[in-house]
Amino acid sequence: MAATTLDAEDAATMRRAARQIEFYFADSNLPYDKFMWTLHTKTPDHWVPIATVASFKRMREFMPLGNTWVARALREQSTQLEVDSAGENVRRKTEVQEPKDQFERSVYAKNFPEEDDTLQARLEAFFETYGPTNAVRMRRDKDKKFKLSVFAEFTSIDTVAAFVNADPKPSFEGTELLVMSKQDYCDMKIREKGLVGKAADNRKSLYSSGRKFDAFRDAASSKMDVDDKPGAAAAPEPTSEVFLEFMGSTIKIHKGEDGGGTVNIDDVPFVKGATMRYDGLAEGARVNFMDVKAPLKEKFGRAPFIKSTPGATFGLVGFHKALTDEEVQFVKETLPKLADTEVQWSVAGEDEEKQFQIERAQSAAKMAWEQASGMVKDRGGRGGRGGRGGRGRGRDGGRGGRGGRGRGGSRGGRGKGGGGRVGRAIDDARAAEDTGAEDAPTGEKRKRAVEPDGGPDVGVRGKGAPPTIASVKKQKLDE
Repeated sequence: MAATTLDAEDAATMRRAARQIEFYFADSNLPYDKFMWTLHTKTPDHWVPIATVASFKRMREFMPLGNTWVARALREQSTQLEVDSAGENVRRKTEVQEPKDQFERSVYAKNFPEEDDTLQARLEAFFETYGPTNAVRMRRDKDKKFKLSVFAEFTSIDTVAAFVNADPKPSFEGTELLVMSKQDYCDMKIREKGLVGKAADNRKSLYSSGRKFDAFRDAASSKMDVDDKPGAAAAPEPTSEVFLEFMGSTIKIHKGEDGGGTVNIDDVPFVKGATMRYDGLAEGARVNFMDVKAPLKEKFGRAPFIKSTPGATFGLVGFHKALTDEEVQFVKETLPKLADTEVQWSVAGEDEEKQFQIERAQSAAKMAWEQASGMVKDRGGRGGRGGRGGRGRGRDGGRGGRGGRGRGGSRGGRGKGGGGRVGRAIDDARAAEDTGAEDAPTGEKRKRAVEPDGGPDVGVRGKGAPPTIASVKKQKLDE
């Protein structure tokens, strides 16, 4: 129905407008919509201007009727929302509650037509024929283009079974759909990508949350304290904020539910083309990480982050930047074999690379938090502080910082500088010399960590080295 033909007195039209605004405020949308959540939390009473929500894209058809009409529609047709006495603001009648079983109540469907201005409404009407829905979300690629598939969240788990087992199979405007539960879709993707163990768990967690913004997750990461849990001892915490320099971006590290450091997924930058994948490794073969790191560090200036899962025939190698075609070719020509087996190299797919970069950031954040909390002591020790040309010793061979020398034992390397302080080194992690930063002075308000050279080697080689903590004076540590 065109906007110019809307009947201002039509109750069905009012119900449609009220229901659309109810969706904006619903538990299934409000805490996951950053803009709406900002509006909702802007004032203590949680009033949101009707003029604002009435201007949203899916409310445009009602614009000719005016904001006063929208306020009337809400008063007469909504049981979930209330309007203030002036008819200018709207809010929920109840507190926001975290939805339960969203993942289990959701389905995946594919083979829809290209997007137009009416498709969203047609999709919602289609899924409503199977049962009440909380949301129908069109899936989009990185360029915001509709992927011809959706995730639809029903209000009941029983409706999911009825939808995926329907006979005949669900069809949309004459085209049969590929349908499955969101759980089955997630499992399928995990199998396709060959993910196992923690990587599979992380992928499932990513699909389960499915949102870049999550008010409940953010609240938990910023407020959760382990000593709130019965019988749990309070873990030490950093005395100042901790940040991670990762792939050219600065990310704040929060305290996670387990008391360790974590970063919000939506804060992790995606750098396309910074990950290479190798395939064809013999089953049971173990990759010697140093055979990979040494030649690549010489070429790129930083050792890569390597992931090799026991028993898998493939692995991932993550770099600190996107690779050029020439650099991709260099990797292929330099490492034609791993563990005495010829392997095939390729640039990792987008989904796989995104997940891998999230894993890298989370691993670095966890160790940076421990380091800042004093839970993990520097394996390389800390060199003594001396005058120009002074020398410091570390047990595991950390490199000296700018202006000093560090000399180690078993893996000892020696780093030299032109004068100044002796840096702090941890195993293979870079010292202050590498970051262009000095040790944090006493009283420093913010601590920063850089993802270490090579990062924690995931799977075969264990945890690897934690990152170096250093202060900065507005310079980027990742460059």
